[in-house]
Amino acid sequence: MGRVRNNRPALDEIDHILLEELARDGRITNNALAAAAGIAPSTCLGRVRALVERGVIRGFHADIDPAALGRSLQAMISVLVHANARPQLAAFGERLAALGEVLNVYFIAGADDYLVHVATADTEALRLFVLEHLSAHPAVARTETILIFEHVRPRTPPTRT
Repeated sequence: MGRVRNNRPALDEIDHILLEELARDGRITNNALAAAAGIAPSTCLGRVRALVERGVIRGFHADIDPAALGRSLQAMISVLVHANARPQLAAFGERLAALGEVLNVYFIAGADDYLVHVATADTEALRLFVLEHLSAHPAVARTETILIFEHVRPRTPPTRT
């Protein structure tokens, strides 16, 4: 069996079918998933468990609209960390990820070090988040905040490569 990056075994055709179906409908029943892949339900269950154990499936969750929770203002904030703080990049990213306003943290290549996706109640809450958690942090050299007006989601899961 071939290998992919990070030493995980390569995915076979059945794995791809299972993943595509789960990406399309994360609540699909095991029997329906097995039928879509053309395998027995017990085999299907074992394969899905193996995909979870291998870290291919990172979790099952509800995708909740932040506006439904009173956080209708979303933004992407780029963060540049001071050069002398580079050894603490991982800890800084973990600290950001633990904040309630933060939806996602991306460690990126380019002019900045992080891209942080946040959701807040309003502009004042966003301003306070930037001031208290980013600008005031000694590791942060610069931030740039970009407001999100709309998030257009793809309707179909990504295709296989």
